Amino acid sequence: MPHCVIEHSGNIEGDLLIASVYQGALASNLFEAEGSDIKVRALPYANYQTGNVELKFVHVTLKILSGRNLEQKSRLTELVLAQLKKLQMTDCSISVEVADIERDSYAKVIV
Repeated sequence: MPHCVIEHSGNIEGDLLIASVYQGALASNLFEAEGSDIKVRALPYANYQTGNVELKFVHVTLKILSGRNLEQKSRLTELVLAQLKKLQMTDCSISVEVADIERDSYAKVIV
């Protein structure tokens, strides 16, 4: 766990975003030390509107199992945001959020 979902404008290279988000999540020390449980995927959008200005965008949703405190979640978002800022994108809105997955209702199987 976590599931890191990157939504972004199609004019940004998804592979760079994936690597940055992965590194930020790994640095949080909230997940497996070797990073084997961190899953990251990117969804580019060709059609979008960002208010009344033309901006590229990156929005990351970090879906994690419930039970982490606010300080841990805030640190996670800060680390991921810091990694994304290192890409030095311009004219781009970058946002990161944490969404809890309720442990009691989560199911997983590898087949």
